[in-house]
Amino acid sequence: MSSTSTTSSLLTTNAAARMLGYSPRALENWRYRGGGPRFVRVSARSVRYRSADLETWIEERLRVSTSDDGRPE
Repeated sequence: MSSTSTTSSLLTTNAAARMLGYSPRALENWRYRGGGPRFVRVSARSVRYRSADLETWIEERLRVSTSDDGRPE
């Protein structure tokens, strides 16, 4: 993968929140507490998300019923 394709797919917290349908504050809380999508700390005050990591995070949460806990049978 080239560095151009990697950096072009980096999303701001606001853009990632829009993609996921959550508030930017929710992503900030997940970064602090854990459990949210993986992120890239560009600098001490700059965080970005890779679209591929957001898509992976979504896929990991797919369920077929409310009783499905996500573990393989």
